[in-house]
Amino acid sequence: MTFPADKIEALFTRSDGTFLCARWGRPIVPIVFGVQDETLSLVKGAFEAVCALSGHKMAETDPELGTNVMVFFFRDWSELTQVPDLDRLVPDLGPLVDRLSAQDANQYRIFRFDEDGAIRACFIFIRMDAEMMKVPAETLALSQAVQTILLWSDTAFTDASPLALADGVAVLRPDIAGVIRAAYDPVLPAVAHDASHALRLSARMKALQ
Repeated sequence: MTFPADKIEALFTRSDGTFLCARWGRPIVPIVFGVQDETLSLVKGAFEAVCALSGHKMAETDPELGTNVMVFFFRDWSELTQVPDLDRLVPDLGPLVDRLSAQDANQYRIFRFDEDGAIRACFIFIRMDAEMMKVPAETLALSQAVQTILLWSDTAFTDASPLALADGVAVLRPDIAGVIRAAYDPVLPAVAHDASHALRLSARMKALQ
């Protein structure tokens, strides 16, 4: 699957005009709060599938953090302020909750980075409003895993989902899958701030076909 460099560049160009592409620098260790066991297995399974696609690894524990992907499901943003010690992990949690509540947002992700700029942790917040309740659990889990495996632009999927339907089942779009595989190719850097990186990603997509 080929993908024009300008399309790839748009996926990592933020709304302020800056370009930033970053992948994980350590194995992913997810933990999920606020769901039943069957949904927990779906979320972890989605991360396993996306890691297998990218060639990245998962682990049972992170030696520094214990877990480095925390997924929270809840009904109201105010519930986050009641999670013990979350304000220590997420600075300015109160103002963030107020802002997201005022925006009527139903999802939000916060990334943390290591000294080299690679992803070291991610907090995923999902408010199960009426819209989210309509989304099948498998689809929701895959969408979150895809949007966590790389630091995409804040506008990357505003107009089009990274997923598509195949025989009524949500699957990862082939072009997005190709970008993920290319971004995790060891010949490319884990972090890039220059838009020319999109050209390298496009070239790796062709080479990996």
